[in-house]
Parts: sequence; structure tokens; C-alpha cells
Amino acid sequence: MKNTFYFLFVSALMLSFACSNKKSEQSNENTSATDPMTLYSEIDRTSAPNTISEKEKSKGWQLLFDGATDKGWHGYNQNGVPECWAVEDGTLTMKSTGGQEEQDLVTDKEYKRFALSLEYKLTKGANSGVLFQIKEDPKYKYAYETGPEFQVIDHENWPDRLEGWQINGCNYAMYAPMETPYKTLGEWNQLMLVVKGNDVTQILNGVVTVKYTKYSDEWTKLRNSGKWSDFPDYGKFDEGHISLQNHGTKVWYRNIMIKNL
Repeated sequence: MKNTFYFLFVSALMLSFACSNKKSEQSNENTSATDPMTLYSEIDRTSAPNTISEKEKSKGWQLLFDGATDKGWHGYNQNGVPECWAVEDGTLTMKSTGGQEEQDLVTDKEYKRFALSLEYKLTKGANSGVLFQIKEDPKYKYAYETGPEFQVIDHENWPDRLEGWQINGCNYAMYAPMETPYKTLGEWNQLMLVVKGNDVTQILNGVVTVKYTKYSDEWTKLRNSGKWSDFPDYGKFDEGHISLQNHGTKVWYRNIMIKNL
């Protein structure tokens, strides 16, 4: 009887250990699958613009822009697409000059945990940005009142001196980029934004420029001590629209894809 009990006890321990290892392996696989640089490597840079490869489809990527229409997008707090935006030669771009931030373009859908990949090209002195976790409400005039921004700017030709938290690749008005791997003016830059819960990673041309954790002590201090102290709902939402900012200068966007994590 004792031998039988011992055998059953050992068998149960071995089964429990095997299940634990299996869960650990699955957890490691899931973590690897959502690693920002792994996600960046999933993008096929050889495909034609605004198309999605079988490899990308198999990994869960979806197009947010088809290269021919503005389907899936609308103006911030608007029903349609503002006239200052256009589909031009397979890109989403701005037609007008002068400040137009109240006419940012936003996705129809909201996103929470995701990886966003796109390419952008700047004109001299251009300024734009990719914002996320945006809420639409008449009480907000601008998308940036709620949404963090991956800065897109030709800071080298900007007329004024800029701080580190204002230059290309930064998390605007929060974190300066750790690296500045932007390409020569007129070339296409590859941008990726990865949002996993409170962990945010910004990648530019294959290099991580910013990493931070929302609601951390550091993030909270920066949020409360700078520009955003005047905007109480900045960074408040964990799910929201994604936006391409219209700062009244010409920037081209293409190959816009998203993957839910």
C-alpha cells in the first residue's frame, strides 16, 4: 500500500513539473513573439508599398491604409476626412500649410495592445507625429491633449532651437531619444511603435529610440512637471485611436500596418 501511494505521489509530482515547464515554455514563446525587435523583423521591406505579404499575414499584420483610399480614417472629432488631407501617389499626406492640428487624421478603430509599423518621408523643416491612445470628445480640441506622440520632424532644418524631447524619434515633451537614427531628408524612414500594456517602445530605422513604462514614478514625474501639466487627461487612456498629426507642413506616410498583441 505504501509503495502504491509513493508511486502515485511521484507520478503527480512529475506531471505537475511537466505542466509547469510547458506553461513556462509557452510564456517564453509569447514573450518572444511580442518582443519589439522581433516584431520589427516581421515586416517585409521588399514588398510593394501598401501591400501585405503572406509572411506578414501569417504573423497577424493588417493594413491600415490601402494606398488608394482614405478608408478606415477620419478627421479628429469629425465624421469625414478633412480637405487638407489627400491620398497622393500611394501615400497619405497633407495638402495645406499653416497650423492645422485640429485636423489630425485618426483611425476609425481604437487599439489597446498593438504594434504599429509605417514609413514616412519629410520635406525640409516639416513637423508631424504619430499619436496613440487618443480619445475623441468635443471637450478636446486637439488629439495631443490625450495621446502620447512619437515625434516626426526635420529638426535639423527647424528654425528654432529644440530640446531633446522635441527632436525626431522622441516621445514628445516626455522622453528624448536614446539614439538618432533618422535618415537623410527625402528618404523613407521606418517607424514602429509597440504598446504592450503600460510598456511602450519606439523604434526608428531598426533602432530603439525610446522605452518607457506608463504610470511609473519616472513617467508620472515627467508628465506632471512639463507641458502636460496643463492637460490633465494626457496619457490617461490605455485604449484609443491612432493619429497622424497635421502640423501644417508636408509629410508623406505609407505602408501603415498594425498587429494586435
